[in-house]
Amino acid sequence: MPRRALDNPLVLAVLGLLLEGPAHPYQMLAELRTRSDNHAAAINRGSLYNTVAALAEADWVTARGRQREGNRPERTVYALTPAGHDELVHRLDSRIRNPEWEFSRFLGAVAYLGALGPDAAVEALTERARRLRLRTTADESRRTEALAANVPRLHIIEAEYALHLARAETAWVEAVIDDIRTGELTWPATATATATAPDADRPSARA
Repeated sequence: MPRRALDNPLVLAVLGLLLEGPAHPYQMLAELRTRSDNHAAAINRGSLYNTVAALAEADWVTARGRQREGNRPERTVYALTPAGHDELVHRLDSRIRNPEWEFSRFLGAVAYLGALGPDAAVEALTERARRLRLRTTADESRRTEALAANVPRLHIIEAEYALHLARAETAWVEAVIDDIRTGELTWPATATATATAPDADRPSARA
């Protein structure tokens, strides 16, 4: 079994989910998509089933019978093994202890903010800040509802962390907008000219 099969982000997610109790892959897929926008975007049935197969081969999960729901075909239910529990604890401890550079699409894009030019940069950043505030408000509401329903804070600690990240990002984006407007963040003349020059090679939308 290639080692990379056990290095993808789904491994930790699946091991953590099975810590809560046995489940079949279809249940795992639905639950992971429900809990995380990141998983919803990245996960698919094939990748999940391949991950579960790799975990079973590594003896980190084991088949624990089969389950049938209505007219659907039987599905194999998997449970965490002691070795899988140890691996989960090891990975969690390492991830929490060691801060790592986690590359995001926004980080990759903001590195080239200069290409937009000052006006377009302000427009794009303003829209991002607006959407971040809307998302944060919705997430805060869901967290408040969960706590009011006596969901232990520890069970939604990742939502609390995500809220702090979103608030910090919003504050940074708004500070950059102010810096552009006041002239504290300046554009080199060549970058401004490139950002505002018409693209003669680009075909007209009416062509």
